[in-house]
Amino acid sequence: MSSSRRSFLKHSSRAAAAIGIAAHLPARLVTTGNGAAITGGPGPIDPGDPILRELAKVALDEARRAGASYADVRFSRNRSRNVFTRERRVQGISDNDTFGFGIRALVEGTWGFAASSNVTRDEVARVARQAVAQGKANRVAQLRPVQLAPADPTPNGEWKSPIQVDPFTVAVEDKIALLLAANEAALKVRGARFVNSSMFFLREEKTFANTDGTFTAQTIYRVSTGLNITAVSADNSDFQSLQSYETQPMGLGYEYVTNAKLVENAPRWADLAVQKLSAKPVDVGRYDLVLHPSHLGLTLHEAIAHPTELDRAYGFEANYAGTSFVAPPEKVLGKFRYGPEFMNIVGDRHQVGSLSAVGWDDEGVKPEEFHIIKAGLVNDYQTTREQAMWLDWWYKQQGRPTRSHGCSYAQSWADVQFQRMPNVSLLPGEKDLSFEDLIAATDRGIAIVGDGSFSIDQQRYNAQFGGQLFYEIRGGKVVGMLKDVAYQIQTPVFWNAIDMIGGKSSYMLWGAFGDGKGQPAQSNAISHGCPPTRHRQINVINTGRQA
Repeated sequence: MSSSRRSFLKHSSRAAAAIGIAAHLPARLVTTGNGAAITGGPGPIDPGDPILRELAKVALDEARRAGASYADVRFSRNRSRNVFTRERRVQGISDNDTFGFGIRALVEGTWGFAASSNVTRDEVARVARQAVAQGKANRVAQLRPVQLAPADPTPNGEWKSPIQVDPFTVAVEDKIALLLAANEAALKVRGARFVNSSMFFLREEKTFANTDGTFTAQTIYRVSTGLNITAVSADNSDFQSLQSYETQPMGLGYEYVTNAKLVENAPRWADLAVQKLSAKPVDVGRYDLVLHPSHLGLTLHEAIAHPTELDRAYGFEANYAGTSFVAPPEKVLGKFRYGPEFMNIVGDRHQVGSLSAVGWDDEGVKPEEFHIIKAGLVNDYQTTREQAMWLDWWYKQQGRPTRSHGCSYAQSWADVQFQRMPNVSLLPGEKDLSFEDLIAATDRGIAIVGDGSFSIDQQRYNAQFGGQLFYEIRGGKVVGMLKDVAYQIQTPVFWNAIDMIGGKSSYMLWGAFGDGKGQPAQSNAISHGCPPTRHRQINVINTGRQA
């Protein structure tokens, strides 16, 4: 029996409600007879609410009374929504909402942490004492006392992601309708057989306070959307897929979904997937690679951003996330050549629309832009207040103040904050060259667009990367599409092979959710900005060739 589109959406929304789409945790702050507490009520929390300031004072005062030399508290509400569709049906909808607080205490040079979702005055005081007790218990494993780099206090800080439309005010029926319309547009292209599409939204309302006098309130938004289209050959002997590489996740609102024009772009993406069916298998060998920012962002993430995390360089992540070849710091800082002199890599948490953009990190530090690679040489690492002290000798040698770069982050109130990656970006070159300019200057090469599968070793030194689209370059022109392409690198050799770099107009942000690290593991969201680049004589293999 057929049904109208309106009827379908109506029933879809009912199904969504049945699996929890309308379920929200309590969100209203009130003062009860027992003092400040969280009680029932719809809608978002104002992260700057005076009651949260009152509860923060309870946490910090109690921690100091119990013996902490330093303490901080984070109240955080995370609201997330996922919508998934495939072809002409809804695959799933999830809506999650969590609110609570975490308290970190430094006791005789050792950290303690405790958290709770029961946000009352008595519970805040109890958890503060528990965090201090945890710190005292942890002293048995102390190798050296924790020292914190100085940080200027922010007594009344407020920050919000620069959004235009809160995605949680948009009806789920409208989101489903948009995804299904995009799917339908893609399926009209001959050869396009399967389409998956999705949307993800996050709103985090975060209040932070510490015993240094900082009190900040932030509302952070993140959004992701896109299609994955699979084309199948007429004889079913081959299939090729394409992800909508142009719809990178961003730190924006629902306006980003609207501006992505999924329905309008779906036929073009589907046509590209179909074109991949007739692409020529690549011949193995060495090629000049022209890498689009939608591809290069992942390589930058894996081969620069990860190995320049300071805890990784010192071996603290060896059991899970690996170590780093950019170590030890005293032998590489200012000495190790990562790339050519025109290569500059910066860390930041301020690029508009980037996933890591915040006003303050989870230690209350206002992030700064800093050079990780400067004129091709290793210049710095990603740090927190604790880690900055490990490089105190280097900063003094450089005549720079010893301070955190604002790289502390926790994925929720229930998790302890630790060093997490900010935006790590390759600055554009002085000449305003485009992706097309780099292709035009290349005699024999391959242009790669979009990211794909990859593998990399624990030290981030040897790696292999695929992509979405591959184009053969001959005599400065694209002469056809290739498939089964992957390139192999040794990280410093690869980056030193850059001989051309795009300019400001070709710079764009690549982004990713789910950057895992730590034990217990936590997920971080980051953006990496970059222009296109050309790398000379990189080894290319054929992934479709059988042994």
